Amino acid sequence: MTIRFDGRVAIVTGAGGGLGRQHALALGKRGAKVVVNDFGGARDGTGGSAGPAEQVADEIRAAGGEAIAAVCSVTDEAGVAEMVQATMDKWGRVDILVNNAGVLRDKTFAKMTVEDFRFVLDVHLMGAVICSKAVWEIMRAQNYGRIAMTTSSSGLYGNFGQANYGAAKMGLVGLMQTLAIEGAKYDIRVNSLAPTAATRMTEDLGGGLDLDALRPDLVTPGLLHLVSEAAPTRAILCAGAGGFEAAHVTLTQGIYADGAHAAEQVAADWAEVQDSDGQITPDSGAAQGILEMTKAAKAKQGA
Repeated sequence: MTIRFDGRVAIVTGAGGGLGRQHALALGKRGAKVVVNDFGGARDGTGGSAGPAEQVADEIRAAGGEAIAAVCSVTDEAGVAEMVQATMDKWGRVDILVNNAGVLRDKTFAKMTVEDFRFVLDVHLMGAVICSKAVWEIMRAQNYGRIAMTTSSSGLYGNFGQANYGAAKMGLVGLMQTLAIEGAKYDIRVNSLAPTAATRMTEDLGGGLDLDALRPDLVTPGLLHLVSEAAPTRAILCAGAGGFEAAHVTLTQGIYADGAHAAEQVAADWAEVQDSDGQITPDSGAAQGILEMTKAAKAKQGA
């Protein structure tokens, strides 16, 4: 099976370099018409330039593909609306959205300002919300859509000095979960990609990294699957150095505790609360309540 995107239109945010550039180039190579979005700012979100987006669009066109550049911040609702309208005016549809734009303002939580926390959330999380909202009705109307969020192991598992980044990245997983549920009847599939790659976003992680093994292009094959015709939905795909793994938000079977000493029972049975035997990946948040009510009912029947 060859994954192709002929006739499809893709918007890739943060596509002026790193992972976004590789995603845009690969989509263009496989037949997609690509909107290369990038604000052209520094890693911390300052500055701005049309150069990066224009350069990647030129690369796609030079390779025989179709592409346009869109220079706006994903936090700029009017700019995003203009980008989507320009896409519709030129190609008449939007099939794929890759929410990849991001910034870093790393510091320990003790030293981090609320402004730095809010700015990172605005770009990563609200930027994805703004872009997804801008294409949502288009995808619903055409009964087809593929949206990819760029999450991170920093959100899934935590990372020192990245409270703002981790919170934003885990927020994207929550956004994915609900959009996938609401988009299912319209064949809108929503997934998350957690990449490990050597880009300017990760250049401070240490000089001992094998930069060739962590090339961004080794992550992109996973992205291509997540936005393809045969894409899954609600998947969290981890990718890096040619490795691909799945992450899951699961729910254990846990215990039932009630009465005056319930807190002590939870403490005493903590290992059972955490026991992964029989854990599930819920279809929706309601699964937790259903599981808990079922345990309560069984406990009352047995009393």
